[in-house]
Amino acid sequence: MDAVTLRVGDLEAMTSYYANALALDPIEERSRGAEVHRVLGRGTTPMVRLIGTPNLPGVDPRQAGLFHTAFLFDDAPALAATVLRAAQDDRGHFTGSSDHLVSEAFYFTDPEGNGIELYIDRDRSEWRYENGALQMSTLYLDPNAYLQRHLDENVLASVARAAGKVGHVHLQVGDIPTARAFYIDALGFETTVDTYPGALFASAGGYHHHVAMNTWNSAGAGPRAASLGLGDVAITVPARDDLDALAARLTHRKLQFADDGNSISVDDPWGTRVTVAIPGADAEELLAR
Repeated sequence: MDAVTLRVGDLEAMTSYYANALALDPIEERSRGAEVHRVLGRGTTPMVRLIGTPNLPGVDPRQAGLFHTAFLFDDAPALAATVLRAAQDDRGHFTGSSDHLVSEAFYFTDPEGNGIELYIDRDRSEWRYENGALQMSTLYLDPNAYLQRHLDENVLASVARAAGKVGHVHLQVGDIPTARAFYIDALGFETTVDTYPGALFASAGGYHHHVAMNTWNSAGAGPRAASLGLGDVAITVPARDDLDALAARLTHRKLQFADDGNSISVDDPWGTRVTVAIPGADAEELLAR
């Protein structure tokens, strides 16, 4: 998963929030007409793209769109340091923490209402399976005890240098069968967990999930009107062969898409643009299209 694109009402305030709360540094900035596109991340890894679009209506939590962007860290000290920074920035809101058996996660919302997950994975040797099905759960995780156990002052002082990336993207959709038809049958992800009521988790390569879809707030939602919030979901695949296979699936299902040789862009049933690209494709150029 590549960086998620968010359309934001106050570009400077949102940049300040992600820089302070999540220790993300500006990596790149480009102007597209009246729009400013700003990329932030850790090191050279993009983690969020912000597009200043102040005239759009705000995020509606009942619409299809973003449930959260999940930022994955390498170890517990890096996660704890980032969680503490996010908790100390009162422009966002802490919304909970959970042990999911495969991961440990902390949840926030940013100042404009976009969901954020900060997490680490448990080693795959610790993941549990029953009858071949991956087991995930939502168990209580004490945030204060976690910080007391894992917070390292040296890591906290240099947390911006700790690696991070987008681990998965969790979406709000109108219904699960339609989401399955698009994200699994057409895009090509594989189902990993489908036992949560109103939710579906899917991945590539045996991961617990790269994408998730739920209807917890958005059941029955139709295509999303232009608004702040989710702008684009970006996925990187290894080679052109993967794009060719995707193009064949989309064509078979009579879904319209754009293919420029390095990437394929297609809208999901709720109007979210999904861009699948091979390494080396210019993400900002893709976004501009």
